[in-house]
Amino acid sequence: MSTEAEPVEHDDRWILNLRGRGVAGITVDYRLTLALDEGWEVVLETPARLSSGPAHTDPGVLLVPETQAVAAALPLFGTKVVSAVAFKSGTLRMVFENGTHLTCPTDPAFEAWQIIGPGGWRFVSLPGGDLGVWSASAANEDPQGRCAEH
Repeated sequence: MSTEAEPVEHDDRWILNLRGRGVAGITVDYRLTLALDEGWEVVLETPARLSSGPAHTDPGVLLVPETQAVAAALPLFGTKVVSAVAFKSGTLRMVFENGTHLTCPTDPAFEAWQIIGPGGWRFVSLPGGDLGVWSASAANEDPQGRCAEH
């Protein structure tokens, strides 16, 4: 279980408060959705990579949600998140307790991934490489809901 109440913003990334949350469900349609404990969802809509370590040491397996080529992600069921980072460049990186690394880069034309959580939190990898961040607190947001400094 995370000890942080909310995601934490840094200069180039957001550290998401997903540590200790288990993968409680996996859904496949044209997307790959990991349902995490306590109402969080990780939705992958474009190709992502699963590896047994950092991508520079293990090229891993490509997941392609659009064609349902995601069987390699099924062993994530029941595992817990060790870390989850949403980079402001639009890339998502997650590490699970079984040593699996999940990396989803940006896509030039589509929203590559999104993470939805309680409290109105939503992180979206925007087309072309940027990160949209929304929360229930509108104090720091522009009229479109995207935080002005992102």
